[in-house]
Amino acid sequence: MTEPAPWPIWKLALLLYPFAAGAVAINLFMACLVLPVIGLDPMRPVTALIWSIPLGIPATWAFARWTRKLIDEADGRT
Repeated sequence: MTEPAPWPIWKLALLLYPFAAGAVAINLFMACLVLPVIGLDPMRPVTALIWSIPLGIPATWAFARWTRKLIDEADGRT
């Protein structure tokens, strides 16, 4: 019996994008809560969500590469 082919990184990235973009939105919002300390207005949650759409792409790619590495280690492919 043959082993199934491993998922490519781009498929993992498509699956993981909502989670990575959500994490980016939360972290961006929490980081921007310190803006009033320097005299700026804090970022609104909706603004953090909008910014997380493009910023989630590189985060998702890194997340997918890390996940692929863990899967390969678990399967003994490395």
